[in-house]
Amino acid sequence: MSFPPELWDGVLRRLGAELPRHALEAWVHPLHAETGPGGLRLLCPSAFHRARIEARWLARIERCAAAEAGRPVAVCLEVQERCAVGSIPAETVVSEAVSTKAAVGERSDADPAAVASARPAALTPRSAPRQPMLPHTFDSFVVGPANALAREATLAVARDAQRPLNPLFLVSDSGLGKTHLSRAALGEALRRGRERCIYESAESFTNHFMTSIRDRSMDRFKRRYRQDCEMLLLEDVQFLRGKSATQLELFHTLSHLIDAGVRVILTGDRLPRDIDGLDPRLRSRMGAGLVAEIEPPDAALRREILRSKASHGGVRIPEPCLDLLVESLRGSVRDLEGVLIQLVASASLLKRPIDLELTRRALHKLAPMDPHEACLDVGTVVRTVAAFFGSSPELLAARTRRRDVLAQRQLAMYLCRQYTDAPLVAIARAFGRDHPSAANAIRRVERAILERAPLRYQVEELAARLDRLRRG
Repeated sequence: MSFPPELWDGVLRRLGAELPRHALEAWVHPLHAETGPGGLRLLCPSAFHRARIEARWLARIERCAAAEAGRPVAVCLEVQERCAVGSIPAETVVSEAVSTKAAVGERSDADPAAVASARPAALTPRSAPRQPMLPHTFDSFVVGPANALAREATLAVARDAQRPLNPLFLVSDSGLGKTHLSRAALGEALRRGRERCIYESAESFTNHFMTSIRDRSMDRFKRRYRQDCEMLLLEDVQFLRGKSATQLELFHTLSHLIDAGVRVILTGDRLPRDIDGLDPRLRSRMGAGLVAEIEPPDAALRREILRSKASHGGVRIPEPCLDLLVESLRGSVRDLEGVLIQLVASASLLKRPIDLELTRRALHKLAPMDPHEACLDVGTVVRTVAAFFGSSPELLAARTRRRDVLAQRQLAMYLCRQYTDAPLVAIARAFGRDHPSAANAIRRVERAILERAPLRYQVEELAARLDRLRRG
């Protein structure tokens, strides 16, 4: 079934009720929308504009589109025709990206008039073919020995090609590609006409279940997850540890869906057999199909990932710098992305080409800590941040929406992610928040570090204090 042309008008109305005017004018209104059987395609004026929409607004746009259409809508981001990537000097693209970022930041207390007047630089269209910049597709997933099985298995399930794989369980540490593959599978299923797909976290499933019990609407809950579901994608199932009632409901839901031939993809940070506090029946059901592990990328894959992400932004990394990054970064794909963002932004802010010295600086600031150094606990990080700002740990976990406390809380969440081995769910609980709120706060800080010098200085000072604590 095709989506009507009026879909985007409805999405704009919904966004207008939620977003500040300057955000709409600077980021949403420049988009050109096209609708069709596959969903909603949004054409962005530049690669940087597309990257900002993906990071800041894509989830909200998808939610508004689904609410407007009454069913899930695949939202595809593309860059409008422009000169080929290889013909753009790295310094030009970097300068355009970061200067636009600095002009239109995320802070709500910025001058609205100044923000509204800032626009991404117009790019003259050329005859080069349009380059789709899809954030979570199978084509944009860089494949190597560490993730090939997971990628092929997810693609097969999305295309309904291998029934014995049901359910598919993707397992890896954080930041290695589980969410990318899950969202790619969702997009593929929607393009193939399976419109009633459910994609959510285990925490969201739990919340829906508890709300249904409280509201006495279990019939509607079961109809949504069993009768009306054509594909279920459930992330971070380790969240279900110790939640016996939710586990029982999920077990019956999975049994119903799998017996009916409905495709199921689950993700977790450990194998089903290693998740403590899980009902044996649910553990057995989760592992009854194919369990595909995603390993940390090897050197060759790290190099290809860096090249791919840099080229999507129109940036060329010199080979010596690439060699240093590949050798120094042995963690997750998210680590690679973080250092790459730091490197590219620094090159623009300092108005200098990317070289070895700049690469070493980026690595020093954002590279993962030495695994031989001790992790801190969440409480230590929170106390350190509170003391730095003259606040208190209790205030950081309070429900207040004071802007100063909100900023301190987000920074503390970010540093907890960097300096502790606590899962994101545990970090969120320490601040009285849920998993999505904590994830959003950390993303905001990651990007704000590149935009605002005062925040960078605060992070560097706090990092120095935490480093001293970590080393004893």
